[in-house]
Amino acid sequence: MTKNIWIIIAVVAVIVGGIYISNNLKNDAMVDELLFEQESIMRVQTDDEMKKDETSVVDNNETIMSVGSYETYAPEKITLASATHDLVLFFKADWCPTCRALDADIKDNLSKIPKSLTILQVDYDNSTALKQKYSVTYQHTFVQVDKDGNLIKKWSGSPTLSALISEIK
Repeated sequence: MTKNIWIIIAVVAVIVGGIYISNNLKNDAMVDELLFEQESIMRVQTDDEMKKDETSVVDNNETIMSVGSYETYAPEKITLASATHDLVLFFKADWCPTCRALDADIKDNLSKIPKSLTILQVDYDNSTALKQKYSVTYQHTFVQVDKDGNLIKKWSGSPTLSALISEIK
């Protein structure tokens, strides 16, 4: 009888070990996929890919980013932040009432965005890699980044453009 118990314990241990290994292999594959997505997001463009003037930046794909603006996120726009130009990612969702209210306030006050600031709208529902990179767990979150995409500051809940601007470092 004791021998049968040890055999059952050994079989259970083999099954549990197999399940554990299988889950770890799946997790490793997911981590590899996330790292690949992050590398794609963090692609830094060279100087000859970018043309700069005082009011906008244009890359060779004709992606334009104006200073003092509110526009849709694109990975190449991250490289445009600098010591004199602030870049804030606004993780927003169309279904979020506070996001919609702030979006409307920003659009109503576009002329009040400082020339040294660009706010990029990030689709909260479809930006998993960015949310993971900056540990964003809910919509209406702001992430100020530098030109390398490094987090400078993260906060939530600015109800107006002026409140958002006051949070920037």
